[in-house]
Amino acid sequence: MLKTWFSALRVPQWTKNGVVLLAWFFAAADPAQRNFAFTVSAALLAAGMAGSFCLVSSSFYLLNDVSDISEDALHPVKRLRPVASGKIRTVDAVRAALVLFACGMAFPAAVTAAAPSRTGAFLTILGYSVVQCLYSGFLKRFAYVDVLAISAGFVMRAVAGAAVLDARISPWLYACTFCLSLFLALCKRRHEKLNASSSRAALGGYHPAAIDILAALSATATVAVYVSYTLAPETVARYGTSRLWLSAIPVAAGLARYAALALRNSDVGRPERVLLTDRILWLVLAAYVCTAACVLAAAER
Repeated sequence: MLKTWFSALRVPQWTKNGVVLLAWFFAAADPAQRNFAFTVSAALLAAGMAGSFCLVSSSFYLLNDVSDISEDALHPVKRLRPVASGKIRTVDAVRAALVLFACGMAFPAAVTAAAPSRTGAFLTILGYSVVQCLYSGFLKRFAYVDVLAISAGFVMRAVAGAAVLDARISPWLYACTFCLSLFLALCKRRHEKLNASSSRAALGGYHPAAIDILAALSATATVAVYVSYTLAPETVARYGTSRLWLSAIPVAAGLARYAALALRNSDVGRPERVLLTDRILWLVLAAYVCTAACVLAAAER
């Protein structure tokens, strides 16, 4: 049963909530705030917020599985999910979802009670929950609207990560998060359109050529927005260097690798699996961290 619930909660998909740590990553890289006390306390707050999103997102995964039980039965992979296959009763899934949601909201509520200036964290995760309710209710049935809702959820994760630290991150990074998540969502819809077109109501409204064009545009926009962020005057002043744009090279390489996997019809229908298992993407991520670290270290000399 532990393995069954592990699958039902989609624990591997918790990697998506790493977006919450975005604000902490860039705040910790700021020379003006780089001290042990800030780094540790901010890391704990960011990790707690990411954990809250993990619990809340899992609660909506369960509710989605309950509402999509008939459609999932038509999907070659989703029919094996615990709720769709009958391993977990729908009533048990709903009960677990309510408990997870309450536990997930507890941390941002406690942060708000202790520091009213960080109320934005609670309001953002609450707004995320509203969007998920709308998505589960009817937005997921409309082509292109569904991927916009998914992308908005990722932006809310980034906003919550900044709000819980009472920090400000560049609007460029919010835009970059939106474009990147839109690219990933479109690649997922492309995979589903080719392999299980009857498994999701919205797939009937997608045209394969349109998906490819929009995915290419969103990938290009991701790189363009990130480069704009690295060259923005406030970014140069904050980090003391104009060479942070070099870190855009591994960003572009990562997008190219993911696009290649999508065009090969690899299992991009489960992006969390790709991100956890593809060695090239791990090398690209390591290259990004090393490039950014080296540029920032050189700027301090």
